[in-house]
Amino acid sequence: MAWTVAPEPHDSPVAAALWRAYYTEVSDRWYLLHEGRRTDPGELEREIAAQSGGDLAPPRGLLLVARYAGEPAGSAGVRLLDDAAAELTRVFLHEGMRGRGGAALLVRAAEDAARARGATRMILDTRGDLVEARALYARLGYAETEPHNAGPYAEHWFAKELG
Repeated sequence: MAWTVAPEPHDSPVAAALWRAYYTEVSDRWYLLHEGRRTDPGELEREIAAQSGGDLAPPRGLLLVARYAGEPAGSAGVRLLDDAAAELTRVFLHEGMRGRGGAALLVRAAEDAARARGATRMILDTRGDLVEARALYARLGYAETEPHNAGPYAEHWFAKELG
């Protein structure tokens, strides 16, 4: 089976389904770790609704969707922060699709998209409990850096020169 990665409108049904899957997983992981419970359904709906994804709309943003055998399997977003820096965000693969190389393809496609928009550096943040994400970024050449934002869930910050 082959992977494909292509731009997707940030407000498409595919984007909405992937955002819901991503947010549900990372939120549940946080609550299970810190409070021993899953995310309250009402809170989940409020948080999903509050994050429209509009920051991933062209020309300053881009949402990429990975498909495996034609089926949506994951996503990654790119936001231009200034003339040189882009932020990698919402990197996600459905659990059953992990370990097949799709995450690296998504990140590389996001890097290519950032370069095409003039960025020379990619930055990102992630949480400490997302150990798979941290391992992926390190494997792809991202170096841990000092904090570049004060996000409430940001615990690790990474950067990579895009060259």
